[in-house]
Amino acid sequence: MTQIAPLLRQASFQILSRTLPKYQRFLFAKLNPNEKMLGLQGARGAGKTTLLLQLAHQKALPLEQILYLSCDHPAMIETSLYEIAQIFYQEGGQLLIFDEIHRISDFAQDLKAIRDTFNLQVWFSGSSAIQLGLGSADLSRRAVIYEVPALSLREFIEIETGEFFAPISLEKILENPIQSALQVTQRIRPLAFMKHYQEYGAYPYYLESKETYSQKLLSVINYTIESDLPILFNLDPKKTDKLKKMLYMLCTTPPLEINKNKLSGALETAWITVKKYLDAMEMAELVIQIRGGSGMRTMNKPDKLLLSHANLFHCLCAQPDIGSLRETFVVSHLKYTHQVHYHDQGDFKIDDTWVFEVGGPSKTASQIKNQPKAFLIKDGIEIGESQEIPLWLIGFIY
Repeated sequence: MTQIAPLLRQASFQILSRTLPKYQRFLFAKLNPNEKMLGLQGARGAGKTTLLLQLAHQKALPLEQILYLSCDHPAMIETSLYEIAQIFYQEGGQLLIFDEIHRISDFAQDLKAIRDTFNLQVWFSGSSAIQLGLGSADLSRRAVIYEVPALSLREFIEIETGEFFAPISLEKILENPIQSALQVTQRIRPLAFMKHYQEYGAYPYYLESKETYSQKLLSVINYTIESDLPILFNLDPKKTDKLKKMLYMLCTTPPLEINKNKLSGALETAWITVKKYLDAMEMAELVIQIRGGSGMRTMNKPDKLLLSHANLFHCLCAQPDIGSLRETFVVSHLKYTHQVHYHDQGDFKIDDTWVFEVGGPSKTASQIKNQPKAFLIKDGIEIGESQEIPLWLIGFIY
């Protein structure tokens, strides 16, 4: 290669010249614009590209000293990342951005070589599964990697209202749930936003069109299953229909009704293969596997399986299971900053300390009455009590 393809140059200038959203996700404040090698991982549509571009704009470099490359661009087929970096460096480049880097085979080896050879800033984004490749090249000492989760309910409300709402830590919520709820309800009615958030609020591209959001999300799911996962996990593309069937089952079935035997039987597939599918979909932010905590007889208990966020329910099935929907909302917000395990009396044990039981407004504490540090997480209530937490309040953790 003697030059960077003109199509790639043109695409870079066009993307870098775009007007970016004014809203900055919570993670933006944590990113260092001087980081030599920075990576963002997360589901498609979570806002990784926007974060990288917002950070690049903050550096105020001339456009010719920044090169943005989307690795799923047709011109990137059989293109060497290392050779691109070499040419860009020789031309006086300063910042190289690789988006959707998991689309390039052996990308980690190229990143390592670029980092060790050229005085360039290299930022990249990709599926959450990029960690599999990064480990093989020992990039842990060279790259700082951040997980970009789906929008929280708090972020969604900020976007919808244009007002700032400070995150509320889980510890603060549990210490004083009434006061924690009041600091929000004195300004807005959070339940008015819950339904909309669960339908279309997980990814920033809902702003393009709320009416077509579910259709776009379904396209993202299909692309992830049919294109990303076969590349990242060496899955047989002919078997991807089984993954879609599994997602539908999780959408319509109460969490505790699904176990190893039922899944294997429904998919007509051995458990060892089903487990491979589940691991792949978890890395792609499509499902969440809840495993047993310490001191439990986990070998005799199936993992609890959930979809990764609430929007998938409204996209995948007409009649979502309300219990699964509630639990997914809780876990999707907690798992970013806390450890979530399965519990044999409550629904979950958080950080091996607190037991949570999730339900509707009429849910009682009978199931967890003998558990220390146990709390009810109740849907449909605006203000709780000392041991009752409104479901929506969990959406303010990040």
